[in-house]
Amino acid sequence: MLTIMSQIGFPLYVNKPGRSRSYCCYASSSISAPQVGLNGNTVSSSSRQEIRLGLPSKGRMSSDTLDLLKDCQLSVKQVNPRQYVAQIPQISNLEVWFQRPKDIVRKLLSGDLDLGIVGLDILTEFGQGNDDLIVVHEALEYGDCRLSIAIPQYGIFENVNSLEELAKMPQWTEQKPLRVATGFTYRKSDPCFLLIVQLGPKFMKDNGIKHVAFSTADGALEAAPAMGIADAILDLVSSGTTLKENNLKEIEGGVVLESQAALVASRKSLIGRKGVLETTHEMLERLEAHLRAMGQFTVTANMRGSSAEEVAERVLSQPSLSGLQGPTVSPVFCKRDGKVSADYYAIVICVPKKALYKSIQQLRAIGGSGVLISPLTYIFDEETPRWRQLLSKLGL
Repeated sequence: MLTIMSQIGFPLYVNKPGRSRSYCCYASSSISAPQVGLNGNTVSSSSRQEIRLGLPSKGRMSSDTLDLLKDCQLSVKQVNPRQYVAQIPQISNLEVWFQRPKDIVRKLLSGDLDLGIVGLDILTEFGQGNDDLIVVHEALEYGDCRLSIAIPQYGIFENVNSLEELAKMPQWTEQKPLRVATGFTYRKSDPCFLLIVQLGPKFMKDNGIKHVAFSTADGALEAAPAMGIADAILDLVSSGTTLKENNLKEIEGGVVLESQAALVASRKSLIGRKGVLETTHEMLERLEAHLRAMGQFTVTANMRGSSAEEVAERVLSQPSLSGLQGPTVSPVFCKRDGKVSADYYAIVICVPKKALYKSIQQLRAIGGSGVLISPLTYIFDEETPRWRQLLSKLGL
């Protein structure tokens, strides 16, 4: 996955099966329609002072983007929900422009937008590996989808469950290649053509399938194998429910590209437009802090002990109780017989949701009591690694 995307120009770092959507730039960055600012005046991309952030205008991707920004204390304010321009009051001089995802990529390249949130698949398809597009944050944890090969669950494919097994089938010859139908329009004038001719055939060839022919299926793509006009399909998949309902299955190793929502920037804007780099830094910090805190809990418990060091030793004897860097141990003071003493110590650790109950059991086993659980909203690091990566890409 990483190799494929790097070969077409994007230095992406997708670490796990994804979450979103994908599209092409038109070569000249000097040709763009006049833009209108919040005050209604026409503004050229070269003279404008505002920083522009492009967000998806419709659908689940749009609502999930707005929810994430709200969770990061970056709520988008629209005077009228029908307007395509809005603001984020927490960041001065920032305009939000609601656009179709493919237009976000195009306008990043033309200089009409400085920042944008789109799916990695849209970026791959419409960005064409342009060096001016920089992925600032590649995993915003929503908008998951994948470009995947799917085959019938029946007939000659009934016992085929991997791309390797598909490649070993003797049926595919130069005279009778594996027929793969795609929903993308198969025309050189269509931006999606690039995704097919570069990723699809190369992916097949790299995985040992030399004889393959791609075509476009009209209507419901999932019906193509059942109608006999294709052996397999290449399509964007989210949950996979539609495939199963049409007796199709994904196969091991058959994911061509994984995608989720990403924060993308124009290199020219980051370097040349005042305030863009600083705004990007703030957005990245807020996003990182919130995303890192998702699914994490603060666990506080009291524990009897002779000293803070002795209590910390007991806590650290349990691997799942180490927290981010280790437990915080503080004395709990109480007054007995007129004297103040610290017979108990409060420990505070950070625990992932999936390990929560196990951690509570371990705390009890080493003497913990009065356990309190609180969800985390933000975890700010000393500095986000993605910021250092961004500065490195920019040569700063």
